[in-house]
Amino acid sequence: MRNTTISICKALAIICMVIGHADSPHYLMNFIYLWHMPLFFITAGYFFSTKYLNDEITFIKKRVKSLYIPFVKWSVIVLLLNPLFFATGFLNEHFGNPGGGVTHPLNAKQMLQSFVDIIFTMGGYDVFLLSAFWFFRALLVASIGYLVLFKLFKKVPYIRLNETCIVCAICITAYVFVLFKFGFGIKYRCINQGGYRDLMGIFFMGIGFLFRKYEEYIKRYPITIGIVCLAATLIFTFWFGTSMSLNSKLKHVYRLPFAATVGFTFVYILSSYIDKTSGWAKRFLVYCGDHSLQIMIWHIFAYKIVALLQIFVWNLEWEQIGCHMVIHNAETSNYLWILYSIAGVCIPLAWKYYYDKICTKHFLRSSSLS
Repeated sequence: MRNTTISICKALAIICMVIGHADSPHYLMNFIYLWHMPLFFITAGYFFSTKYLNDEITFIKKRVKSLYIPFVKWSVIVLLLNPLFFATGFLNEHFGNPGGGVTHPLNAKQMLQSFVDIIFTMGGYDVFLLSAFWFFRALLVASIGYLVLFKLFKKVPYIRLNETCIVCAICITAYVFVLFKFGFGIKYRCINQGGYRDLMGIFFMGIGFLFRKYEEYIKRYPITIGIVCLAATLIFTFWFGTSMSLNSKLKHVYRLPFAATVGFTFVYILSSYIDKTSGWAKRFLVYCGDHSLQIMIWHIFAYKIVALLQIFVWNLEWEQIGCHMVIHNAETSNYLWILYSIAGVCIPLAWKYYYDKICTKHFLRSSSLS
């Protein structure tokens, strides 16, 4: 049965991701980064079915089809377009991210190396245009790791663990590896980017599984629990920030499990109330959540349309179109993050909606002719 509450959760998370990438106010970004990416791993664990413990091939095939294939397809297409992007100034060596970093055109050897990295390590993608693509790899690795650990703990000799104990053991194992990584400065070089996000992905998948198993307890006192979770999330926002960022410190790792869990719980309760309503807002959020990957892939490209408008209105240099992720110009930005956010969500969704509509009409026309 379709769970529209989770679809709304994913919609709120992907919308917040777009807002966070649009140079929104600092306090808002602090709030968003606490929970928005962990939420996607939690929802993956929420829907994990133990039937796949005896049908691993089907599970892996589904994950490869939904994560690896789109990652490779769009990463390779953007890689092949790299010379065109630089020729038009869409990417350039003069404007980059807020920290002053810029990107450079790739020569033939670098393009070949990027292609190899895309295929074999799920790295090598253009971080200026596809910066959220780490999620595809992290969720794929986390999903397979979670499945493997579940099977291993289920077969522990002389001990019959129930599902709750198994999932708790998985969470503890993943988190211990994260602490080991940060405590000793170790990189798991077999995983692109060192494994932090992938291991935390396993941890949060376990949280999602447990959440579904015991969500009835939350439904008994939703308002009280929601208020408590919102208060806790705000405390983390203003005093104890954390995220799944690669530059996280050990203190961030200590905070993240609790911050992300209470953040998700609040969003879930809010989504459950929205799900009880009717009207265009709910329909939009459900559609948005069901197509969150399209927004993740295309939101930076959608930003460029607003950047073009910003360049035209304020007569900025054309090469500022290459800024990552949005134009960093304090004199002209003001509240443009709102327009960037609207474009980053609505343009990919509109493209997806009308593309599906055209394909459906073509299919129906072909069927009638045959």
